[in-house]
This record gives sequence, structure tokens and C-alpha cells, in this order.
Amino acid sequence: MTATARLLAFAAAPHAIPAAVRETALALLADTLAVGVAGSTAPGADGVLAAARAWGALAPGGAVPAAPVLGRGPDVQLPSASAAFVNAFQIHCLEWDAVHEPAVVHAMSVVTAALHAVCQPRRAPGPDLAVVTVPHDAALAALCVGVDIACGLGIAATSPLKFFRPATAGVIGAALACARVRGIPPDRFDDVLGLAYSQCAGTMQAHVEGSVALPLQVAHAARAAVTAIDLVEQGLTGPHDALEGQFGYFQLIDDGNLDAYAATLGQVWRIAEISVKPWPSGRASHATLSVFEGLRAEQVVGIEAHVPPLILRLVGRPWLDEMTPAYARLCLPFPCALMLTEGRIDPRRFVPAAFGDPVLRDIGDRLTMIDDGNPDPNALSPQRFVITLNDGSRIERTVPATLGSPAAPLTPAQAAAKRAFALSLAAVPTELADPLTMLTGAP
Repeated sequence: MTATARLLAFAAAPHAIPAAVRETALALLADTLAVGVAGSTAPGADGVLAAARAWGALAPGGAVPAAPVLGRGPDVQLPSASAAFVNAFQIHCLEWDAVHEPAVVHAMSVVTAALHAVCQPRRAPGPDLAVVTVPHDAALAALCVGVDIACGLGIAATSPLKFFRPATAGVIGAALACARVRGIPPDRFDDVLGLAYSQCAGTMQAHVEGSVALPLQVAHAARAAVTAIDLVEQGLTGPHDALEGQFGYFQLIDDGNLDAYAATLGQVWRIAEISVKPWPSGRASHATLSVFEGLRAEQVVGIEAHVPPLILRLVGRPWLDEMTPAYARLCLPFPCALMLTEGRIDPRRFVPAAFGDPVLRDIGDRLTMIDDGNPDPNALSPQRFVITLNDGSRIERTVPATLGSPAAPLTPAQAAAKRAFALSLAAVPTELADPLTMLTGAP
């Protein structure tokens, strides 16, 4: 059996999620939904919603599957693929969404947005248009499977990022997750995979430029996952050697080998390896931000960050007075300045007035980033810091695991505070119900 065949068998198989994995998955789902609610007021979110509305409205009578938009109130609903697009944008646009660090994949983002769209109650085909709901256990298993596959594609990669892996790996994991809850026959999962792969898109150029196209790439991936399911349900087919073939994923998108990951399927649940982001900035900035606890800007005269090459690549960019918010979230000096002056990272501070603030700029200029020579092109840790204080003393701190990772998890109080802050940013006042009820739209 090929590695692709083993992956497809895993995607279609029944699974009993272990209790500890279930608990982690529910916490990550709550975190992801809260972040998506916060994204409803982010720059660009209104334009994304307007564009999705322009693609087509819901037909009367409820025959077209629909899903709500996070943080917009129950009356704002869109056709499933459009809702997946908007919600995925909102989940990723603040750079606050969870990430599998070794894979460099924001696996929860695309999978959650797509599943949320297809798990909502819908009218079944037929004269009576009976309402179909997705059981909570089935939705949770689909989430764990889809996230596992998205992470696994990143784990199998051996090359630096060229394509934007959260989107390219995410669409495949999300499509196979959605196939489970929509009842696609197992012998058609290869078509789901092929059609998802055929829609893979998104490069690191948007990341380099700090463009709003970055969360749009995640949005396109979630919509493509739903589209792949719709097409297979209508009898369309896709290429069947989409991962290992001559022009498959591991020839064109990433270098790598699927065999080692495929050998672990069902034995290690990758969703339990995912890191939560304490702050709305690039994950590569978080180790640095975590070492400032108890320090104030007036105490610090210099910060040396000895980091792996990937950290430099992701957030080692210069401060620009005319930065975009997306660029600033990935410009480590800016969140450092916010953390040292305000003690937190408020997404509402990513505005031109703050970018041009000379006081903040002076604090950001105190940071020096140094390549530590780590040979792993996908490594985010360990990191080492030397902080020089105004009395001439130095603080040296090593961060082997970044705050929010499984090895350094947020406390329950920290996680609850993050969710509360995220919900406070909603366009319409929103409460975070039971996360599975929110995912499926059914109690």
C-alpha cells in the first residue's frame, strides 16, 4: 500500500478519539472560533464579507446549504463555500491562530472554517427537505483527522517554505475532513484529495510583502475544500496520485517524503502537538515577546535575539513608517515595542499612528536579531536572548519551547483571558457557546 493509500484509508476510517486528545481538540477549537470572532473587525474583513455576498445570495426556502459568519450575529449567513472563505480569513487575518510549529502549518484555521461551513444543519435532497445535522462526535473526529493530515504534509516536508503551507496543506486536510461529515463514500476520497490538490494555491510572496493576500490564501483554501466536496457529490473526479505522482504535491509544492508520516497514522494525533498563540502577531515573534515579562521599556537598552534562520526569514524585517497591519504583525521590532510599553499586543494598535510613533520606533530599534546557525530550515526553536538593562546588567534567557506550545502551555487563566479579549473585538456582541455546538450549529 502506498503512503497516499494509507493516508486516504486513515481519512475515511472510523476513529475513537482518545480522551486527552479530545480535551486538547476542544480547547483548540474554542481558541480558533474566538480568534475568528475577533477577526470580524480586522482590516479588510468588511471588504471580504462584501465580496463573498456579491458572489451570490441564499435562495429562498433553505435549499442551499448555509453557514453563519463568525462575530457577525445569527442573521449574517452565506452559502457554505462563501462562509468558509470569510471565516477562514477572519481566523487567520490577525495572526492569532494556532500553529503546528514543526510542520509550520496553521492547521486549525482552514479545517475549522471549512468544517464549520459543511457541518451546519442543511436540507437533505428529496421532496420533504428534512433537516440533516452532524453529530458532535463525528464533527470532532473529522476535525482531528483533517488537522492531522494538514500537519502531516508539513511534517513530511524537507524544504523551506516557497508556497504558503497553511493554505496548501490546509486545503487537503480540510477537504478530507469535510468528506467524512458529508458522507462521501471511501472509494471517492481519492477524488476529494485530487480536486483539493488541483486547487492548491498561495505562495510566500504575500508573507514577504506583508500583504492582506496572506489570510486571503487561507480563505481560498477553505472555500476550495468545500468546493471539492460539492464537485465530488456531483460526480466529478480528480487526479488520483495527487501527493506522490510525477506532478504531485511532493514534486511541485514541497520537497519531502510521505512514508515516515504515513507510518504514524492513527498512532500519534498531531492535533495534540499544536501551539496556541498568546498574542496576535507572527508565531515566530512569540519567544521574544515572552522574555519581556516583568520588564519595562525604560529599563531596556538592548535586546539580542539569537534565533534559527526561519525566525529571521519570517519576522526579521525592518520597521517601516508606512507598514501595512499585516506587515507589522510580522515585523518583530513593532510587537516588541508594544509589549515593552503596554504589556500586551492589542490588534487595534496596528495602525499608521503607531507605526509612525518615534517613541515606539526607538524601542523597536533596540532589538538585534542574530542567526544562530540552526541547520533545520523549518525550526522555530530553541532561541536565546541577551537583554541589556540601563544599569549595565544583563539578563540571559533561553527559550527551548515557546509559550503556548504543548511543552509550555498557557495556563487555564491565560487561555480564558485570550478568548475573552478576542470575543470583545467582535463586530456584533458574541458569546462562545460550547465549541462543538458552534461548529455544527446543533446542540
